[in-house]
Amino acid sequence: MTAKTADVWLPFPAEEIEGLPDTFRYRHWDGEDTFPADPAACVFYVTPYMKSSEVTLRPLAGMPDLKVVQTLTAGIDHVLGGLDLLHPGVRLCNARGVHEASTAELALTLALASLRGIPGMVRGQDREEWRGGFYDALADKSVLIVGYGSIGAAIEGRLAPFECARVTRVARSARTTVRGPVHAHAELPRLLPEADVVILSTPLTDATRGLADAAFLARMKDGALLVNVARGPVADTAALLAELESGRLRAALDVTDPEPLPAGHPLWHAPNVLITPHVGGSSTAFAPRAKRLVARQLHRFAAGEPVENTVLITG
Repeated sequence: MTAKTADVWLPFPAEEIEGLPDTFRYRHWDGEDTFPADPAACVFYVTPYMKSSEVTLRPLAGMPDLKVVQTLTAGIDHVLGGLDLLHPGVRLCNARGVHEASTAELALTLALASLRGIPGMVRGQDREEWRGGFYDALADKSVLIVGYGSIGAAIEGRLAPFECARVTRVARSARTTVRGPVHAHAELPRLLPEADVVILSTPLTDATRGLADAAFLARMKDGALLVNVARGPVADTAALLAELESGRLRAALDVTDPEPLPAGHPLWHAPNVLITPHVGGSSTAFAPRAKRLVARQLHRFAAGEPVENTVLITG
């Protein structure tokens, strides 16, 4: 198959993406029941955004010449289940650089709204109730960021003007950054009791699934706030519910387990919880950044250069 006969599948119409190389035929597919062309001709697959794993993985078995799978998400957990459908050598790339600003904004929004009691004030407005009083500020709080990749770093950057007492960073492995040390997960038992706000921004892996379990939550100080902008299964829902219902902890969640959170689930009405429907990356910042990433990746691919953000290569 030559480049001129090779297809690239895009979740956006090609005419909406500036600067695409003219090397390929572009097929628009955003998860519809009918494929836009024979998947066998596809060499570069940009996955639909915010679609189920079932939808995203459906064409893979029919793509024998595929070279690159480009997700438009920071996490790749939704495509890992289909990698055994691919031949060796396919590159899986994430969307590093697309979601940092939007997700970091929401992490700050959730923390500030929860600390300042905004959910209760909105409910009071609905009832024409004036709910005055004193509320927590983010200023002078100790914040622990669990998951210090590009999103975690973006969160810290946005915390800078808020006069936090301390920002502590945790990732899978210890390292040093220009902002200071990053501690390893093994240090969490020591660090958790010192934090007023704990922000989860880690990818979902075997190591982080259930990371915020009963023991993790028990180490958090009384009245602390857990903010989850990672993935729902990073936190143990049953353990979190127990802490919320006891009144000991607060939570602000953009992601839940299960997700979408079904009607009637006790988490909806647990005390001291703010829930948003997984919209960390779903803002006006998404499309322009995603389209620039796709164009940049395709130029590199057409030129025979290594694509960016390669997370793994199938073997």
